Amino acid sequence: MTTDVHQPNDSRDNPSNAEKTSASPGKLRVLVVEDDSAALSATVELLQLLGHWATGVKSAEVAMSRFMDGAFDVLLTDIGLPALSGYDLVQSLPSGHRMQVIFASGQTQPDAPMPGTIWLAKPFSAEQLEAALATASAA
Repeated sequence: MTTDVHQPNDSRDNPSNAEKTSASPGKLRVLVVEDDSAALSATVELLQLLGHWATGVKSAEVAMSRFMDGAFDVLLTDIGLPALSGYDLVQSLPSGHRMQVIFASGQTQPDAPMPGTIWLAKPFSAEQLEAALATASAA
């Protein structure tokens, strides 16, 4: 478990220190889209334990109604959702959105993944989730 401890000389007080503290991403606002209730709850809880703000929804349609440009830093979505898929959700985002996309799926990663997205294979560990978030925050 990671605890967010504010040190007087960390990157929040001195932007020049941001380059030195690249092991863990800063606090991110994450929208989780997952149709399995247990997986949704566990992922949101894990994100919160890692120090991020997270909320979750069970469908792409509900996620689309929650989207406001700049409201979230990261979209963490399953691919195999009922009705609209995770791919459909990402393709429906307004052009020029600034949200990073992480696909979390038990499916095999495609040979040609959607450009600008990150693939996270399920089941994933806290360390794998942190690595995907670090990649997303560096993009």
